[in-house]
Amino acid sequence: MSPRVPGPETPSGVSLPRIRRDRHGRGMRGPLAPAGSPLAVSRAQRFDDLVIGAVERLDRRWQDQLAKVEFAVEDVPALDDWDRTWVPLARAYAGTGALPARVVVFRRPVETRATDPSKLRALVGDVVTEQVAELFGVEPEEIDPAYGGRDLP
Repeated sequence: MSPRVPGPETPSGVSLPRIRRDRHGRGMRGPLAPAGSPLAVSRAQRFDDLVIGAVERLDRRWQDQLAKVEFAVEDVPALDDWDRTWVPLARAYAGTGALPARVVVFRRPVETRATDPSKLRALVGDVVTEQVAELFGVEPEEIDPAYGGRDLP
């Protein structure tokens, strides 16, 4: 961070802070990509959009049941109560009391397993389908007929 030096005084005699520029005279730079361009969207936001798309696709067939389910994305799972040797891609939590049922998709483990954007989209769709199927106690193929038929890594 650049040091602050006293700036010009205002008519009331108060000195305003002035930010020094770097030694090349450029100072703070603006964003690298314009706000509307694809480069301006973060990987996390793109992943969130994939999860939303997968949920919307399932919502067409299971609207009433999915209205009672919350979906979330976390970067990595908390493995405090996890007793297996593999890292989960998502977890489904049944509703208890006032808390609704919840599906949490873990972004980093899913991204690590996909080699390109189309495979990532397919993997996210299958992961969301598996978790919804687990919540409803049915097979994933019943939730989404396209389950498993997509090109996965």
